[in-house]
Amino acid sequence: MANRISITADDGHKFDAWHSFPDDEAKGGLIFLQAIYGLTTHLGDVCDWFAHDGFESIAPATYDRTERNKVFAYDDHGGMQFRENLKEDTVLLDIGACAALLRRTNNRVAISGFCTGGTWAWIAANRLDFDASVIFYGSDIHDSLDQKPNCPTLLHYGDADHVVPFELVQRISESFSDSEFHVYPGAGHAFYNPEQTNHDAEAARLAHRRSVEFLEKHFVKDG
Repeated sequence: MANRISITADDGHKFDAWHSFPDDEAKGGLIFLQAIYGLTTHLGDVCDWFAHDGFESIAPATYDRTERNKVFAYDDHGGMQFRENLKEDTVLLDIGACAALLRRTNNRVAISGFCTGGTWAWIAANRLDFDASVIFYGSDIHDSLDQKPNCPTLLHYGDADHVVPFELVQRISESFSDSEFHVYPGAGHAFYNPEQTNHDAEAARLAHRRSVEFLEKHFVKDG
């Protein structure tokens, strides 16, 4: 089960995070960025799932700069305001602190995220040093097409996503033809999350397997 830890960013800000270790030597490190609901138990589960596959995993509480330990229910849209309070420089400081912690014991570190967190992972993969990025239905990537990741990138979207309409998914795919891109027929937004009504178990299993294979391809097998 994921542990709750405290991490300190370079500006002195302390924030909580989920942290999971694999049973054996880690293949690499992974950072997962939250959706608008905050650092939910689902993020702890995600860390555990990928730790089971051999990756030391961290999920930071990026809302802690506004209010500590703030988590919203999935039917509560209050997270929208918290999302608007996020500032790029401080979000990147928090992500950088997670990466620094992981790089103490891992040669390879990747960035990932869900919805809003997927967009932040996209930006972080452009601004910071990562070995790979895995994006789950990034909600605003179509507004950040100029911030292409500087590492191998995998993107997952459903073709029935009400947050990111299919025409936007197509625009993202066409803009980054050198990235690995998967669209899941009939899958909606948040299809990976079993706690949400749009969960699609088959699509989630396939996206998870593809993510593990992608990470192994890009920063396990090559060193």
